[in-house]
Amino acid sequence: MRQLSRRTLLRGAGTAIALPFLDAMLPAFAKTTTPDTPVRMMYVYAPTGIMPEAWLPPTTGPDFEFQRVMKSMEKFRKDVLVLSGLSQHDVGIGGPDGPGDHARAVGTYLTGARIRKTQGADIQAGVSVDQLAARAFGVKTRIPSLEVTCEDNYAVGACDSYSCAYQTLSFKSATEPLPPEANPRLLFERMFGQMDFSADPVQRKNQALYRKSILDLTMQDTLSLKRDLGATDNRKLDEYLTSVREMETRLQKSADDASQIPPGVDKPTGMIPFDYAEHARLLFDLIAIAFQTDSTRVATLLMAREGGVRTYPEIGVPEAHHPISHHGGDPSLIEKLIKIQTYHMEQFAYFVEKLKGIQEGNGSLLDHSAIVYGAGLADPNRHDHDHCPTLLVGNANGKIKTGQHIAYPDGTHFADLHITLLDTIGVPTDKLGNSDGKLNYLTGVS
Repeated sequence: MRQLSRRTLLRGAGTAIALPFLDAMLPAFAKTTTPDTPVRMMYVYAPTGIMPEAWLPPTTGPDFEFQRVMKSMEKFRKDVLVLSGLSQHDVGIGGPDGPGDHARAVGTYLTGARIRKTQGADIQAGVSVDQLAARAFGVKTRIPSLEVTCEDNYAVGACDSYSCAYQTLSFKSATEPLPPEANPRLLFERMFGQMDFSADPVQRKNQALYRKSILDLTMQDTLSLKRDLGATDNRKLDEYLTSVREMETRLQKSADDASQIPPGVDKPTGMIPFDYAEHARLLFDLIAIAFQTDSTRVATLLMAREGGVRTYPEIGVPEAHHPISHHGGDPSLIEKLIKIQTYHMEQFAYFVEKLKGIQEGNGSLLDHSAIVYGAGLADPNRHDHDHCPTLLVGNANGKIKTGQHIAYPDGTHFADLHITLLDTIGVPTDKLGNSDGKLNYLTGVS
């Protein structure tokens, strides 16, 4: 059987397809200086807070109860770790900076550093945890990191009295935010091909017709490879290439559907699907492919803009998200808010199931990941930075003790989780933002 490098690509005109982990890679992989299966790190951000009564389990330990927002994750009990008591208070509250809790909630989330209050270009934050991981892992992958969002982002102007440039999770440096990508097609092209999206629509259409499918362009390379693979690897390869083909079909359908949107309804930009769930799942599927092929090991995803005004009529919430979040104790508004929060979590649960179903070596892709889902605010009506809802999924190759709820002392810095995870995935870091130590019990070492 032919031995393959983990970096093997299927090549064609203007495109290259990375491969999933195959048995044929094992001999070569075992000879490297780091034979362990790579760990993927990801942070998924839920915007505009999560209501504690619909999130926080009343008991700790392994027998905790899944509350309403997290209910879709219950079937993954053994794979999740609920963390409570984590706080962004020091960097999130107004203090002398006054209003802007939503901007601070997202802008400080992965840095633990207070952001400078400005609406100009003189932004100041801190390096984010994902980018520290990207510095270490990026030399081993084609793409250092992916920054993705389910809501089209703009990086100029004012957002919640701060520069809109802070509407991101990722900061390459204290003054260099990385704006997230909302367009699944652009993300797909970054991973697989080279379509010029600066061209006019007619040129782009001609490019698309010329390229057809990336699988068609790499057919000769694919057939050559398949002749040298065993039956198990051929099955894995067929399953993977089928998922890529399905992704192309879904992207094209999204483009076609966007052209059928009725007049008077806001159209998504470019090839962004009009349907929120389809948009979110396309992005999650692309990240899953990027992880599966080891194209990247680091990703961040915003479920929507923090403090944004997106509506969700498909779940019975036609009102804008942010105004609802200031519910003032109104039960009807709280119910709508929880519906949105539950809807977001359901899209994430889809992603978790996807990763759990992808076999890699002696486990699943989920087993080889450490993924944090959470928010920079608890009750948004109170702008509560003290009790950040946090869910960790995946055991990082058996290094994290999942299947439990751990309650840390109130006021425990959220950035302590970041340096703990960095240490767990092999990127030890002494300090990040306002961190003051690693978290106990996360990896079973007190």
